[in-house]
Amino acid sequence: MQRQQSLTKLKERSEPWDMVIIGGGATGVGIAMDAASRGMDVLLLEQADFGKGTSSRSTKLVHGGVRYLQQGNITLVRDALKERTLLRNNAPQLVHDMPFLIPCKSRWERMYYAIGLKVYDWLATGNRFGQSHAVNQKESLERVPTIKPQKANGGVIYHDGQFDDTRLLISMARTADEQGACLLNYFAVTDLTKDETGEINGVVAEDRETGETHSIAARRVINAAGPFCDAVRAMDEPAAERMLAASQGVHIVLPRRFFPGDIAMIVPKTSDGRVLFIIPWHNHAVVGTTDTAIDSVSLEPKPQAGEIEFLLETAKEYLVEAPSREDVLSVFTGIRPLVKGDKSSRTASLSRDHTIRISDSKLITITGGKWTTVRKMAEDCVDRTIASTKNAANPLTANACQTESLHLHGYDPNSGSTNTVAGAGRGHYGSDLPEIERLEREKPDWAAPMHPDLSITGGEVIWAIRYEMARTVEDVLARRTRCLFLNSDAALQISETVAKMMANELNRDQTWTEEQLASFQKLSEAYRI
Repeated sequence: MQRQQSLTKLKERSEPWDMVIIGGGATGVGIAMDAASRGMDVLLLEQADFGKGTSSRSTKLVHGGVRYLQQGNITLVRDALKERTLLRNNAPQLVHDMPFLIPCKSRWERMYYAIGLKVYDWLATGNRFGQSHAVNQKESLERVPTIKPQKANGGVIYHDGQFDDTRLLISMARTADEQGACLLNYFAVTDLTKDETGEINGVVAEDRETGETHSIAARRVINAAGPFCDAVRAMDEPAAERMLAASQGVHIVLPRRFFPGDIAMIVPKTSDGRVLFIIPWHNHAVVGTTDTAIDSVSLEPKPQAGEIEFLLETAKEYLVEAPSREDVLSVFTGIRPLVKGDKSSRTASLSRDHTIRISDSKLITITGGKWTTVRKMAEDCVDRTIASTKNAANPLTANACQTESLHLHGYDPNSGSTNTVAGAGRGHYGSDLPEIERLEREKPDWAAPMHPDLSITGGEVIWAIRYEMARTVEDVLARRTRCLFLNSDAALQISETVAKMMANELNRDQTWTEEQLASFQKLSEAYRI
């Protein structure tokens, strides 16, 4: 997957694309993969980098959603549990079984959750994840030695999936590319074009690397812009009522000593009515999340002081060693594109299911949903898109959906042996790992970790530039690897080395290098508290 090849493909095309997708997060990339695998001609345009927004800032879980079960949303839970298994089948190098402890204060509480999670198991009949079971206090403390004994008078252990969100996204993008889709990052859609009947027939887009403007014809345009979907809808209908009631969720990252072991923990009800997770991930501990309504959205949302305090205070209630602000290695904030409800003012109460709307001018907008169900969201969107052309003079045609059994790029059924349940190691590269190791053998300087507190190597940097369309230092350190999310200070310390490697690979000058370093330094401030 190389940007210049995609750009050449775009410039050489004379026919309208079957589908132009706006947005390179999980939803947009999922749609590109689905449509391309059915034989459609697909172009995806992303204003920044793939996964720059919501899709890189999740709680790193592929799950049915225990809290949705509590809310009685059986359909969403059942569908998510099915998709959880399909994701693990198609990307075993990226999706892993993770046990979770629900600490309980009383026997009655333990019985309550044990019964509920048996329903969860039943809804997931036939999957490849472990079964739930109750545990006594001794076993609870053995599995989570850093939990306060008074908080775990026994508990219930259940199983869900864990993943690295942007590594899965890049795998999906490369799969879409291999299926024939054309994907471009740093390519912003600035307008929609319409024919004489008022129906959308294309987009105007700007290459943000060159400033060049492109008019692109399309038979259908898909708005998969996540939190920014209302801005795209306004290009079509300036007076359109907003669909979204956005909220933001904050996560903090702590050293592994606060939460060692091979199990995660869930607090099923916090003071704000949400669940809270403490999860081992890439040899660190992730604590999240909050749910705070926001009035406007941005590509780089910032945490509020109260959100960080809430996470620290809740963690202190449960952990023997109380974490402080000084212990936080990084903080990251994501925006949830939640579809507005009729009456609820609490974003925690709004549906996480997805919504598809087709405007009078045939702009197809898909929003809402969750990472776990992105494959089904994409299938639904492509089906609706095809159906929307049924009465057209030249309707879209496509094969049946292929993605239930489509192995994602890097598929390696044996890679689980090189990953712990906490996602440590490099098994997430799957079948690409031998090629990365070959690069490192050819140039030994690329083989060693670039920082004592991070696992990133020079070989991984070069791989991201050559084959994963990384264009900036941020792309490498935030999304192709997760350095910025894990330890913002350490990521900043290696940013100059990364910038110089990128400049050499991309043939950039000293001015570009200096601009990249200044940009990354400013960005890293949002990940520190």
